[in-house]
Amino acid sequence: MPAILPGFASPALHYRPRGGGAGGAESVMSSRDNPLWLQLWRDRRTDFHQKKVNHYLARFWPDLARPQGSRIFVPLCGKSLDMIWLAEQGHHVIGVELSPVAVRAFFRENRLQPSRRQMGDFTLWEHGRIGILCGDYFALDKADLGPIDTVYDRAALTALPEDIRRLYVAHLRRIVPASAGVFLLTIEDAEEGDSLAQALGVDEELAALYSEGFEISLEHVESVFESDPQAPKQPPRRAEYKVYRLSGRAAG
Repeated sequence: MPAILPGFASPALHYRPRGGGAGGAESVMSSRDNPLWLQLWRDRRTDFHQKKVNHYLARFWPDLARPQGSRIFVPLCGKSLDMIWLAEQGHHVIGVELSPVAVRAFFRENRLQPSRRQMGDFTLWEHGRIGILCGDYFALDKADLGPIDTVYDRAALTALPEDIRRLYVAHLRRIVPASAGVFLLTIEDAEEGDSLAQALGVDEELAALYSEGFEISLEHVESVFESDPQAPKQPPRRAEYKVYRLSGRAAG
């Protein structure tokens, strides 16, 4: 799975747990481990933030037929407007975000007056159907989240460094029920020489990461030629936008 393209990055961009283990104290992060990400929010260098609801979410989410009242987990959520949209569909949304600047901005920019309370290592900000746990994703446990029906991952996985993705998925499987599904949006920088079959198929790395716990269905692929805003003189490059539906093997 190639690195994520500029413009679609998520708050996962600079997450890097301490140590090599999955879970436990060795992999728990603190703000000291993520100074670049936290500084980007303090400096308002957040061009990666989408200023409207992701159109793949609005287009394909209804196909999941999630009942109103479902609990949706949004890992590494930043100040994504997708959380507003999900709440408007009648769902209860719980996000997790490392940067308090991002969390504060989410509620302020959407003119919401949240309550705040401490929950162990996290500060929980809540308003209506939306709650955001401000703290380290890798410090979450099942008790922090409560029952989760679906995970909404808008490029959190693909924004992570490759060596951290396995830890991210392993931790996700520990903190959500085995029956929970994942609605996963990825964007991949297409490699030169990629065949049509490769472009239209399930990414090999993604299959290796998720196949043990999930049935993987690739719902949509869209090839787009995009310019890098950080290198405008470079020729456009091809990106593959993919929409995945992952069903927990324990479902049903």
